[in-house]
Amino acid sequence: MSDLGSEEGDESGEAGADIGEYEGDRNSEGERHGFGKARLPNGDTYEGEYKHGLRSGRGTYRFKNGALYTGDYLENKKHGKGVFFYPDGSKYAGDWMHDQRQGYGEYLYANGDTYTGEWAANKRHGQGTYVYKDTGSKYVGAWVNGIQEGPAELIHLNHRFKGRFLNGKPLGPGKFIFDMGCEQHGEYIEPMQEKEEEEEDEPPLPVEPKWKASEITKLTPWSPHEEEPAPREAEGAVTEEEKIPSVTVTAEGGGHEPSSEVFNPASNGGEGEGREEEVNQGQ
Repeated sequence: MSDLGSEEGDESGEAGADIGEYEGDRNSEGERHGFGKARLPNGDTYEGEYKHGLRSGRGTYRFKNGALYTGDYLENKKHGKGVFFYPDGSKYAGDWMHDQRQGYGEYLYANGDTYTGEWAANKRHGQGTYVYKDTGSKYVGAWVNGIQEGPAELIHLNHRFKGRFLNGKPLGPGKFIFDMGCEQHGEYIEPMQEKEEEEEDEPPLPVEPKWKASEITKLTPWSPHEEEPAPREAEGAVTEEEKIPSVTVTAEGGGHEPSSEVFNPASNGGEGEGREEEVNQGQ
């Protein structure tokens, strides 16, 4: 599922003069100007402010399929602050620019997941927090064109992972931090795929990164920007009471490698914006 909704730009049925039924203010040139109500030939309705025949200012646009936008307009485009209610029950509230989600906003997906953060060209882009309703886990960090990418923290019920993400997957140095007061350092590596000669022309199958642990320590300061792993204790400096038993973990907190369903938000596996593409179809 995509962050891009096809309803943007589909409110142009009112662009021409006196299209549909209109009741409201006009200027001396006869243009819709001021406050008015309009019913378009396709069944959509608009109630709000006009300037020189175009929707400009505050207004509410109701689509015949059940979708609704209420907020700011500029020359027939959603521009400023506004809330969009989609037919599947999902909702976006935040900044708009030229009919696109742009700036800061919150998206409530149909499956209950939420994203709060920065947007660009209808996609999650910049810093943001994605909360998975089913597990309570949340991703806090960087996004690029709708994909988790850059330094981030993946927080679970009793542990969290700090590291970097690339193309929606953890990759490179990182660490797991446990509520019991210890942390496991290591790195996510991409396994090498063996190719047979007859499969050279076939595209490679996606491979999940593998976690390779290096050491377990007490809690230590760490940043995903650091290249070197946390320094080891000097030999003999750790007493028997301070030794921490080996811990085997995955980013899911279970006994297997992380799946794309855990790391990827609703853009790949949920239902939040699937209906968004249906808005104004066939108009």
